[in-house]
Amino acid sequence: MVFAGVLVAGAATGNLPAPADRKPAAGSTPSAAPVGRHAEVAEAAEEAMAAGTSPVEAARRAVSRSGDRWGAVYSPGEYEDTLDGSYTGVGLWARERSGRIEVTGVGGDTPAADAGIRAGDLLRSVDGTPVDGRPVTEVVSLLRGDDTEESAGTTVRLGLERGTRAWSETLRRARLSRDTVTVDELPGGTTVVRVGAFTKGSGDEVRAAVRRAPADAGIVLDLRGNSGGLVAEAVTAASAFLDGGLVATYDVEGEQRALHAEPGGDTGRPLVALVDGGTMSAAELLTGALQDRGRAVVVGSRTFGKGAVQMPGRLPDGSVAELTVGHYRTPSGRGVDGRGITPDLEAEEQAIERAGTVLAGLGR
Repeated sequence: MVFAGVLVAGAATGNLPAPADRKPAAGSTPSAAPVGRHAEVAEAAEEAMAAGTSPVEAARRAVSRSGDRWGAVYSPGEYEDTLDGSYTGVGLWARERSGRIEVTGVGGDTPAADAGIRAGDLLRSVDGTPVDGRPVTEVVSLLRGDDTEESAGTTVRLGLERGTRAWSETLRRARLSRDTVTVDELPGGTTVVRVGAFTKGSGDEVRAAVRRAPADAGIVLDLRGNSGGLVAEAVTAASAFLDGGLVATYDVEGEQRALHAEPGGDTGRPLVALVDGGTMSAAELLTGALQDRGRAVVVGSRTFGKGAVQMPGRLPDGSVAELTVGHYRTPSGRGVDGRGITPDLEAEEQAIERAGTVLAGLGR
């Protein structure tokens, strides 16, 4: 399970535990014996190896031909980086919106931030290649280059649009990493746990943050701009707030499966989940579980609506193909794909302040 490319900065998918013939969850080694469409992609890679051409590019073409919107192919190093949250790139997050690629966030102290790029800007092209209508996974690949340490320092030219202004910026790629879980305390004692993506270890970081929070403090779980990641980590995060029970169901090529929280979570502390249109995939799975089970009040705006399930398969050259195999549902049976999750309280502006007000009411 790895990311399904929306986070141009690094990790970007929403993968669920692999079938029995594959290693499960975070940090896993993908199956050496891919099945179904994985086998087709592996065959394309094998033929390319025999012909002396790039197996990764052949596999990517095979994924593109399949019409799999969220499918992606990663080199071995790139795959491990997505699990860890490190990457070579420019430091921006993006999503597909009505056929356009919209910047949803920019990391601090990154090439994108230094260039003045900001959330809401539209990405028109990468090195002269138009990106309108392209899957975000392809845009990720263009932005990262070959996503190796050697590509750090290489340049990439971005065509951008902001309102009526259109311009170009040439950025130099850098080796970046991100703290996917950060904790802040607001006046009045509210603890804000922000999860930028579900990379290896982020679920345990959420649990540790909840344990460290003052006993009488409410928590805001800020999932805005979280493009998803390792579903096993999202389930671990859910276990911080639930005493066992169902987190989600999903299907793998027609076979139904279920994900459950571990027992022993904090079920009494007031909790608000903060979401927006950049909340995706594994982050939506977590939000849906907390909302359906009455554990959190969801505040913000409708989430993205990516309920697709990706599974990893190892290709002959050691690269990894992440292909869509099914969809997940929330504990009440709601489908998320194409619909998103509607918050209990709409709050486009001053969302943190609104979340604090809700927490105060829950405390009473």
